[in-house]
Amino acid sequence: MNFLRNLFGVICGLVVAGLIISLGIRINPSWINYEEWAPFEHWKQQLIAVKDQESFFAALLFFGGLGVSIGGVVTALIVKYAKVAYAILIGFIMLFIAMLDIIIYPYHPTFYKISIFLVFFPFSWIGGKIVEVIYERKKKADAKKNQINHN
Repeated sequence: MNFLRNLFGVICGLVVAGLIISLGIRINPSWINYEEWAPFEHWKQQLIAVKDQESFFAALLFFGGLGVSIGGVVTALIVKYAKVAYAILIGFIMLFIAMLDIIIYPYHPTFYKISIFLVFFPFSWIGGKIVEVIYERKKKADAKKNQINHN
């Protein structure tokens, strides 16, 4: 049962990260050159259209970091154990996808290629850590409350 819960948590985290990245790309109407809501079906044409616009790739990095952070939070909320590890897994999977994107489509600027390593892991770790800290504080508060009730 834990396997299914963990798998569900990872899938939910990836979906949330993908939605946030899709929303981030739509923030500037001049970047949109497709009919669908998400750009992934026409990704090659999207990258060719914005290859000289570094602001697109900066926004992609920002929303990628935000996406893996919130995706990490969602994953950590769903899984029962090893919350930070599963949140980091979201960052690893998104980093793998970003690396495949760079390998398949050579339209990314150099700063983007370097920065993805500095964004995906730390931000997914932060997402998992946020949930871990909240759970630890809640656990301490409950222990303190139980101690007061027993005395």
